[in-house]
Amino acid sequence: MLLVMTREELLQRIWIDPARCAGKPCIRGHRIWVSLILDMLASGSTVPEILESYPGLTEEDIRACIAYGSEMSRERYVSVPLEPVGT
Repeated sequence: MLLVMTREELLQRIWIDPARCAGKPCIRGHRIWVSLILDMLASGSTVPEILESYPGLTEEDIRACIAYGSEMSRERYVSVPLEPVGT
């Protein structure tokens, strides 16, 4: 079932933690880079294939990566919360 979420809700699924993954944008609660998911999609992987490879993810997480990439391609500032060091 596809959950309908606003762009803002999707972007809340992305986080940046300077202490993890070299500060790269990741899917909240995971150490999976947004760029990895976008690269997989660009290489022809389907959403079901990505979900099979990363069973902890949801379709909404993948859509969040696409939304983040879309915002970044516009060269807009995207506010994602920084996680405090040591959490």
